Formats: sequence, C-alpha cells, structure tokens
Amino acid sequence: MAIRAKQLLLRNIKRVWDNIVNVGIQPAMPYIESRRTKLLNLLALPCIPFMLFYAGVNLLQERYVLAGLNLMSTVSSLMVLIMHRYRLYLGARLVLIGVNLLIYTFTGLYFHNGAQYFLLNILIIAILVYDDRRVVTGLSLLIIAAHLFIIFYPQPPLFGPPVPEKRMWANITTALLFVILALLFFKHIQSDYERKIEGQRQVLAMMNQDKEKLFSIIAHDIRSPVVTLDALLGQFRSGLMDREEMQEATALLQDRVSQLDSTLDNLLRWSARGMQGIQLDPQHFLVLPLIEEIGRFFEPVVQQKKIGMDIRILPGTTVYADRDQVSVVLRNLISNALKFSFINGLIEIIAGEQAGGMSVIVADHGIGIETERLQKMFSDPLDPAYGTAGERGTGVGLLLCSEFVRQNRGTIDVQSTPGTGTRFTIWLPQGPPSED
Repeated sequence: MAIRAKQLLLRNIKRVWDNIVNVGIQPAMPYIESRRTKLLNLLALPCIPFMLFYAGVNLLQERYVLAGLNLMSTVSSLMVLIMHRYRLYLGARLVLIGVNLLIYTFTGLYFHNGAQYFLLNILIIAILVYDDRRVVTGLSLLIIAAHLFIIFYPQPPLFGPPVPEKRMWANITTALLFVILALLFFKHIQSDYERKIEGQRQVLAMMNQDKEKLFSIIAHDIRSPVVTLDALLGQFRSGLMDREEMQEATALLQDRVSQLDSTLDNLLRWSARGMQGIQLDPQHFLVLPLIEEIGRFFEPVVQQKKIGMDIRILPGTTVYADRDQVSVVLRNLISNALKFSFINGLIEIIAGEQAGGMSVIVADHGIGIETERLQKMFSDPLDPAYGTAGERGTGVGLLLCSEFVRQNRGTIDVQSTPGTGTRFTIWLPQGPPSED
C-alpha cells in the first residue's frame, strides 16, 4: 500500500513538473520555438526559490536593496511563466533578459557578488533564443560591456555591505553550472532536430521513389486505351473498318476504358490519402446491397470471362465503417479476383460474424500469387501483374485497401497458392443486426 502511494505521489509530482516546464508550448508551434520556450521555463523555474531564499538571507543581513533586487528577479521569473501561459513569447524573453541584465549589472557593481558570471547566462540565452542578427549583436555587445565594467570599474558598497567571499564563489559556481546545463540542453535539442530531419528526408526519398514508380505505371495505363481509341477512330474514318468490325473493336475498347476508370479512381483516392484529404465517416450499413452494387459495375467483365459469382451473405449482415472506403476495398478485391480468374471460373464472396467482428472473404480459383509478391503486397507499390486476359492494374490498389481497412479499425489478410487461387479476408467492426 505504501509503495503504491509513493508511486502515485511520484506520478503526480512528475505531472505537475511537466505541466510547468511545458507551459506555453502548443502542438502547432515550430519544433525549435517549442524547445526555446521550454529552455526559458527551465531557467526561470529554479530562479524562483533560489532568489527567494537569497532575498530572505539578505534581508536578515540588512542588505535591503539587494533583497529587493532578489525579489525583483523572482517576480521576473514568475512573469516569464505567466507570459508563456498567455503566449506572449517575445515579451517573456524581453523580461527575462532585460530585467536580469539590469539586476546583475547593478549587484555586480555595488555588492561584488560575482553577478558578472550570471551575465554569461544572459548572453548565451540571448544567442539561443533570438534569430535576428542585429538583436543578437546588440545584446551581446551590451552584455559584454556590462561584464567588463563590473570587472574593471567596481563601485564602492554604497547600498549595503558586500556579500561574503564564500557566497560570491557559490554564485560563480551556480552561474557556470547554468551555462553548462543550457548548452547541454540545446545540444540535445540539436541532436533531436537532426534525427527528425533525417527521418523526414528518408520518408521523402521513399515517397519520391513511389511517385516515380507510379508515374511510369500511370503513363502506360492511361496511354494504352487512348492510343487504341485513336487508332480505331483513324481506321474507321479512313474506311478500313466497317460498322460491324467497329462494334467488335469498341467492345474491347470499352473494357480498357472501364479499367482506366477504376485505375484513375484508385489513384485519385491514393493521392488524396497522401495529402490527408480523405476523412473517415463511419456508419452502420448493409453489406449485401453494397456487394450487389459493385457486382453491377463489373457485370461486363463477368459476362465476357463467363465468371460465376457465389455470394453467401445474409440480407441483414451489417458492418460499422466508412461505406465509401469499404466500397473501394471491395471493388479492388473483386476486380483482382476477376482479373486473375480463368474463363468459366468462380469467385466466392462470403460474409459472416467472426472473432467479435464481421469478416468479408473474396476468393478466386485463378492463377494465384507468388510468395515474393505476397510478402510485399501491403507494404510497397508493386509492378502490376497481368490478368488471364491481359488486364493490367496500377500496383497501388492493395496498398489503398490496406490503408482504408486500417483506418476503419480493421485488418486484412491474404492467402494464395500459385495455380490454385487467392483468398482475401478483411475484418471490420460489426454493426447491429438489421431487421430488413
């Protein structure tokens, strides 16, 4: 019981600490600005008890002016946290640097307490938190001048006795520790930033490779039916084909254009997904009407290849997902099943409750998929394979399927044996039973 209470106390302390050191940091802030804000919070936070303590000590030792300056430094540190809370970032920097520059210069001149070394902290902070060269140069010259003035022109203790030598050395040690901690913190930030940039560079490189691969695929898939259409129209116009031959040729052309429409639909959705353009809209819907709708879309291909469709779905079967995205997934799976099925083949579409959700199976008895392609199917764009009638896809359809299924809190699996067929299974959240 005592161990649990101790753990709970430590968690609460950590949560309070994290809330304080991250005050003012917003999710949309640039990375480097959020780290600068955190650095100022980390510098301001220990100054509050530190300066309060010395304010009490100096008050007891009758250094009233120095005690007042310690309190002023405490207030300036509190103001930094408050101004960060209200997103007054530039004002917070000005308060921390400006007020403490004046305080440390005054106390170093008249109380000889080693405050000139705290000016080094102010110099480093100014360099780290400002990007404008004029601001950095001006503050640097001002701080260096104050530092040299304290060393070479110390003033007599007009406002109280100087601090003891031991306290002066303690102040110097503390100031140097602050310098080291500030530099280590920003070195850590720089390392994180470099790792983040390297990760983004690798992602962009992979995206560029995928883009180049997709462009080559798109160029072929779009050019092929357009060239065929141009050739057919040229032959028909020149009288090389009669009307009957033209009708036969247009049947083939229609099939290619239908494939092109499916290709463009996949690519547009793929591009929108990459640009965060597709929004999830889950709802309860019946599976069977969706399958019938997709079946009508592929009816010309089914008739041409004389494929049998064995649909085993109860009328009231429902799932909870984005209907449009599930439609894209099933269209791709059924399109692949048709593409790789032999003439007079059979496609099975089965839906049923399984493992607390709803499974939808699309199986064919066609040419199957090689093991090497099977392993990369849901991770990388593949070179499009040709179907049993020379059909060709884009290579991105199954990647899109995998992404859409994942977005709908589902999973997708594939089993295939070359020469025997392929079986795709998707699991989706189950909707309530329909009474229709």
